Amino acid sequence: MRFKRILLKLSGESLAADNKQGIDENRLMDYATQIKEIADAGVQIGIVIGGGNIFRGLSGEDKGFDRVKGDQMGMLATVINSLALSSALESIGQTSQIFTAFKIESLGERFSKPVVMQKLNTGNVCIFSGGTGNPYFSTDTASALRAVEIEADVFLKGTRVDGVYTADPEKDPNAVKIDKLSFDEVYEKELKVMDLTSFTLCKENNMPVIVFDMDTKGNLKKVMTDSKVGSYISN
Repeated sequence: MRFKRILLKLSGESLAADNKQGIDENRLMDYATQIKEIADAGVQIGIVIGGGNIFRGLSGEDKGFDRVKGDQMGMLATVINSLALSSALESIGQTSQIFTAFKIESLGERFSKPVVMQKLNTGNVCIFSGGTGNPYFSTDTASALRAVEIEADVFLKGTRVDGVYTADPEKDPNAVKIDKLSFDEVYEKELKVMDLTSFTLCKENNMPVIVFDMDTKGNLKKVMTDSKVGSYISN
């Protein structure tokens, strides 16, 4: 494997698959199976999963929700998804531990780096829920923060497309995939991969990012073994 310890960001919206909302059981089990496959190979795995399949704070604001309350609802949505993923992992024999960014003791343990590192070192998949615990920060930013905190080798951003493109490939048939680029190029070309806060965290802490298609079965293992899968972003 190319990396010993990773932070994997999963999309809540992708978890819904074709249903657009809620949790698709087949997609959930596919994610769990892919994660267990690389865990069995000795990779230490931290995971952040979004909540867009249940509720998005920004879309809530458009409909009259207070932004802070909307973001708090989004954070709780990530806890629901984390519980689902943890349950799926446990059902196939992979131990896991949910950590939360705020107090919610009966569902998960409050994030603590020493405890997380101990769990990672003993083969547990650690799932980080609740975003950063603060409104106005995305789960991409939470992912970048956790990647730096757990000293991951790489931040893997699982999406619906197979990398970074010159334009949105779902809208522009002429979009071209970029295999390797720098954080500065992302800024200069205004490529919409993640929000600028998360990119700045990664850039300033020298945390490389790989954007890849998580929805294709077997791709997680491929990105761990093949440098040609996805798009690699670094300083």
